[in-house]
Order: sequence, then C-alpha cells, then structure tokens
Amino acid sequence: MREIVFDTETTGRDPLLGDRIVEIACVEIVNLLPTGATFHRYINPERDVPEEVVRVHGLTGAFLRDKPVFGAADVIGPLLDFMGDSPLVAHNAEFDRKFLNAEFRRLDRLEFPQERFVDTLPIARALFPGAANSLDALSRRYQLDRYGFDLAKRKGAGGHGALIDARMLAEVYLQLRGGRERKLSFLEEKPESAEGAPAAFEIVRRPPRKKALAARLTPAEEAAHAAFVAQLGDKALWNGAPPQGQGGQG
Repeated sequence: MREIVFDTETTGRDPLLGDRIVEIACVEIVNLLPTGATFHRYINPERDVPEEVVRVHGLTGAFLRDKPVFGAADVIGPLLDFMGDSPLVAHNAEFDRKFLNAEFRRLDRLEFPQERFVDTLPIARALFPGAANSLDALSRRYQLDRYGFDLAKRKGAGGHGALIDARMLAEVYLQLRGGRERKLSFLEEKPESAEGAPAAFEIVRRPPRKKALAARLTPAEEAAHAAFVAQLGDKALWNGAPPQGQGGQG
C-alpha cells in the first residue's frame, strides 16, 4: 500500500489570519517502508516571517524571498503528482490539512477531504494515554537516534524542518503500526517505488570465520558437566542414547 508522509512549516498557526506555508516535504512509503522517493520545496510566503517562528524552523523572510510561490509551476504540479491519490499521513494532520487547503483555495483548486488524511497523533494517544505524544516525544520513545536522526539538534534554534520531520514521522508511523518486527513476515510484499518497480535491495552474507572462536568453558566447568552426565547413566542423551520411545526394539 502506497502512502505519503508529509509535513509543512509555516509563518504561524492560523491560515485564516494570513499565515502561509514556507516549506513542504513528502516521503513515499509502501507497506510502511520508505522507498527513498521524496518531494521537497521551500516556498515564498509573500509576507514576513515572525521571529518567534524563525527560531523554530530557521527560515527567514530573506532566505525565502527568492523561492517560488506555492502556485508556481514547479511547486503545485509536482506536489500533486507526487501525492497522487495516496492517503496522506501527518502528525496533527488537521493543522497541515487546513494550511494545504488554504493554499488550494487561493488557486481555485479542489480542497483535500478530511477522510484522505491519516493522523498519527490520535494513534499515539491511544497507545500512550496521558503521555507526551509530540513528534519529538515519540522520536525519543522509539529511540530514533539509533537510525541516524540527531534528536539533540532539534532542541536548538532552527532544529525543525519539513523534510527531516517527514522522515522521522515515517519511522514513527512504522513503529505505531506495529514496529520493525512487523517487517520480518515472509508474506510481506516488497516495497515499490513511485514508478511501480520493486525497490532494489541486497542480502549481504557474512563470510565464514577464518578461525573458530575459542571455547569459553573453563576446565572446571567441563569437569563438573562430565560428573553430572555420569550420574545420569548409560541412557543419557549426552552419551548418544536415543530418546525414550525411539530406537531399540520395535
């Protein structure tokens, strides 16, 4: 199943008050695994970016001034093509949905219906009632630093960004849906890319050891084991006797 995990960065919290999208990023996943295909754009919001918001994502008005607007041909078209008709996964999805739809309204385009979105926030709240369930809290709970994410960096100014957040959310979504052990099933289909071709993968086989590992048993432990086996008699399995009910006379 193909899904699109996405995130936005904005100039504020309310598009009805004129806040706009300044960054959007999407990560393609198939059967809960990222395929490596992404979409990412910085966007000129055509307005100022408040300083308190810059401290979160680090995107200043000066940096965004020469970026394309949301309705530009190299933004809106490729974005919709990448999303296709796949479900859209976001954390606190209503926030991102209302910003997307506000931009679509400005362009006289159809808005995305609520049922198309998968919100990971209520999923997390159901799994961890009463606990902190922000993306950062979930990333710490699932120890995403094991997979190369720098969680400490996110505490500093400009530590958040749409692309890194979407990639982190893709990993969190996998964990919320059952974790990496879910992917051990031999019945799972191979992930496919956006073009439908199976994603490349390789099984790396370890070469045999050039020298066998040394035994870790001490002479005292070996002697104790031999004494224990001697007490069991000639029919002990350690002496090569068949299990009871097997072998012998029929």
